[in-house]
Amino acid sequence: MMRFNRALSQAKVLSFDLDDTLYNNHPVIKAALQAQHDYLHTLDAWREQADGFWLECRNAVLRQDPALVNDVTELRKQALTYAIEYIGEDSHHADAAYNAFAHARSNIVVSDDVLTLLASLRQKYTLIAITNGNVDVSKFNLKNQFELVLMAGPDGKAKPHAELFNNAASQLGVANHEIIHIGDSLDTDVRGANNAGCRSVWLNNQGIQYHYKGLPCCEISDVMELQALC
Repeated sequence: MMRFNRALSQAKVLSFDLDDTLYNNHPVIKAALQAQHDYLHTLDAWREQADGFWLECRNAVLRQDPALVNDVTELRKQALTYAIEYIGEDSHHADAAYNAFAHARSNIVVSDDVLTLLASLRQKYTLIAITNGNVDVSKFNLKNQFELVLMAGPDGKAKPHAELFNNAASQLGVANHEIIHIGDSLDTDVRGANNAGCRSVWLNNQGIQYHYKGLPCCEISDVMELQALC
């Protein structure tokens, strides 16, 4: 049941977070990390490294360029390049390891119920996606579901920064308050939408303790409850 704190009327655009909002991302990320791990462990020099080597490389790259926190794709690529150079292997292994990760990362099938929901909502709203992640919607059955897909890094600073929301409003020619953003994270999705002057719907289904104390405009426990907006 939808719980309202503020009205959602007069919206023109529905913005969706992707991971853990329109599909369960936990097994996807687990498989992607395993695919990267499996590739890297074909390298003798990698297997010789101590536990925690990958995290050390990632942190080293972040120290060199803290702005990479806003671009998880570029962060992973640069960390792999750093790691492969460190162990003295050929640079093509960094690309191959990333490709193994990326292939598994987009091995997703969104349920027919969710696709039907999006089709219904599309009759009334423009649908877009705003994500901090690096999933490629063109690789699975969310392809062509959105008018616009904005990703942290290439398209602006990561949520909860307002930049991605402002970018969306500018590209679509709407006011920020005419966008409703739906996502599973209070800290990034709801806080980001609120920061940008957009409306927000919190999909409260993760059982996580969040830091942000602000309120979403609306709270739901199942994405299918958005049928009420049709």
